[in-house]
Amino acid sequence: MKIRMSVVVLLVVTFTLTSFTNHSKKIEKKVNKEITNYFGTEEFSTEVIKISDADNSTVKSEFGKDNLLKIVSADSLLGYAYIGNAPSKTATFDYLVIFDENFSILKSKVLIYREEYGGEIGSKRWLKQFIGKSMDDQINFPGDIDAISGATISVRSMTRALDTLLKSIKALHLNQII
Repeated sequence: MKIRMSVVVLLVVTFTLTSFTNHSKKIEKKVNKEITNYFGTEEFSTEVIKISDADNSTVKSEFGKDNLLKIVSADSLLGYAYIGNAPSKTATFDYLVIFDENFSILKSKVLIYREEYGGEIGSKRWLKQFIGKSMDDQINFPGDIDAISGATISVRSMTRALDTLLKSIKALHLNQII
């Protein structure tokens, strides 16, 4: 009986760890694809920008899970990328923001959406509203960002997440952390 229970526990732990690894690998693959498509090159590397716990505690966006990246090609800075997670009605969704060298948004993309409704926030047409926004901008919904019928919670969440991200980047930039 003890052996059976040990095997069951081992299988559950292995499955759980594997599912997290596959999830992050899936996101990494999508991020690399978006960077390749946006910059038109496969010849790039990403460097993780580490934000200390002390610096991370001064901002509202979450940094430190290897989610802020510097994108470099042939020793030339292409830009930056941020991988985030935001709440939807009952789950969360993962998103990517690609910035230029001055932290203006070049592209935003919903990577994984886990809800039955509201997935329209992943449309290119809706997401293009964020292009050009920088750390000096404030993004408001309603107001700056169009609504999507049936996706109000996700629209609010994505808008709030990007507004908070821009404010956090500004704070890190003003404090010469990035």
